[in-house]
Amino acid sequence: MTLEAIKDAVKRLPQEKQRLLLDWLEEREQEDWDAQLERDFSSGGRGMPFVEKVKADIRAGKFRPMYGPGPAEPK
Repeated sequence: MTLEAIKDAVKRLPQEKQRLLLDWLEEREQEDWDAQLERDFSSGGRGMPFVEKVKADIRAGKFRPMYGPGPAEPK
């Protein structure tokens, strides 16, 4: 099935079915995003060098809290 055929079929769906399809696609996109983050920030992931740099900066004292003491609220 081509993308154009899928688009045509979606156009013919009742509005309620289009909404259900959109909800499903958004849920799937969120699941894909979550899986990508999990891959990026697990051992060997492409985000790990960044995490290691941040940890090294914290250990070296190159860290300033975003918020002062007390609840995490902006000043």
